[in-house]
Amino acid sequence: MSDFKVKAGLAQMLKGGVIMDVVNADQAKIAEAAGACAVMALERIPAEMRKSNQVCRMSDPKMIKDIMETVKIPVMAKCRIGHFTESQILEALGVDYIDESEVLTPADTVYHIDKTKFKVPFVCGARNLGEALRRINEGAAMIRCKEKKLPVVLFCAGGVSTPADAALLMQLGCDGVFVGSGIFKSKNPEKLAKAIVNATTHYNDPVKLLQYSTDLGELMGGIAIDSIKEEEKLEKRGW
Repeated sequence: MSDFKVKAGLAQMLKGGVIMDVVNADQAKIAEAAGACAVMALERIPAEMRKSNQVCRMSDPKMIKDIMETVKIPVMAKCRIGHFTESQILEALGVDYIDESEVLTPADTVYHIDKTKFKVPFVCGARNLGEALRRINEGAAMIRCKEKKLPVVLFCAGGVSTPADAALLMQLGCDGVFVGSGIFKSKNPEKLAKAIVNATTHYNDPVKLLQYSTDLGELMGGIAIDSIKEEEKLEKRGW
């Protein structure tokens, strides 16, 4: 069996699940207890990174290791586009998946990492089919996007803040959802996380969705779509 089939098979194991952004071990424990299929370890949430106007790099390996030692579910971590040395460090650390992320500051504005040279499976973002196919050709085992279904495992992201949001994406055909760490700013993150995970599993059962959507308390804040600048709606990094 080829290395790519092995890595793609590992990504297949996450289908139907929820991957949650976490910034510390305590949040990782909440995500695991809620039933998340994996966690994404990062030092700051993407919205804070974009506002900082600073270079955003790979997270401190110590923080990632703390999370890895806290939970039993797979742990993902982000590296910069084109920064193959960051990905070498993450592979040496033993993360389960590497996200060559458009959220971080690109290290190379021409080339992405040759992901075929690594044993660990890669996740990559894409805004359209062309970008997705280029990432797959480079060896990506999973695509994270906000658009259409693709020929590899497809997890969708962006604004998933309620059980209904997660169920909607699943009904539209995605294989799972990414949930940002903004969930931990809600009034009851443990209950909300569990509700979103359950809704992802039972997305075609309106009675259960009603149950999961009831009495969640104050949810994480949101921004009206018409108040967001066009250039901020989709991250421009990645090509």
